[in-house]
Amino acid sequence: MFHALYTAASGMTAQQINLDNIANNLANASTSGFQSRRVQFSDLLYQSEVMPGAAATQQTTVSSGLQVGLGTRPGNTEIIQTQGDLSSTGNPLDFAIEGTGFFQILLPNNQIGYTRAGSFQPNQQGTLVTANGDQLQPAITIPPNATNITVGSDGTVSATLPGQINAAQVGTIQLATFANPGGLNSIGNNIYLPTTASGDAVVGTPGGADGLGTIQQGMLEQANVNIVDEFVNMILAQRSYESNSRVVKAADEMLQGLNQVAQ
Repeated sequence: MFHALYTAASGMTAQQINLDNIANNLANASTSGFQSRRVQFSDLLYQSEVMPGAAATQQTTVSSGLQVGLGTRPGNTEIIQTQGDLSSTGNPLDFAIEGTGFFQILLPNNQIGYTRAGSFQPNQQGTLVTANGDQLQPAITIPPNATNITVGSDGTVSATLPGQINAAQVGTIQLATFANPGGLNSIGNNIYLPTTASGDAVVGTPGGADGLGTIQQGMLEQANVNIVDEFVNMILAQRSYESNSRVVKAADEMLQGLNQVAQ
């Protein structure tokens, strides 16, 4: 009887975490480059009253046994790797990755972070940085008197200077990919860090032989959050929570009945 209380409680706790994840996905539905997450669950230990395959007689064995599960727990949160919609901004320093890959960002601790959000602007030296002032890597500096900036699908950045007809190349954007992008560690501000699970970054040219995506200038990738799916998942989480709470109530009523009999 007590197992039912704790088992149902584990289900309620799991759905609370599931709802927290859904809330985070919905909160970031307008965050450029955001990749939604999905909670995956795993069952807990089983109490084996009769082991499957145990001897029933000298000649026969139990076919299925008797095992009672003890609940569930959130196993991990999977990063959904689908491409978000690309929206035109008209800003020549907004870049979207069409396909796989991440921009490389130099963090204040000199560590390289990775992001899908491609909104950049020049700092006081003309170097392209994020809204937080973190430099795009490799560093690209835009001449202060540049009249036109173009970025090719292969990441080549060119600028036209006054009095010149032909544009001059000022840098090249390189992208990074991972063997297991789902193993990246999210630290906020649209930044991921590599882990042992993700493997080391493989850096290459956009659209090259490494299978990396291409750069789209004047566009931003929107969050890949599907609002309808998230609302459906929210309803399912609510109903699952309610079902487990009813199990707690039913177990409590049965225990109450046992106490009354004992008296």
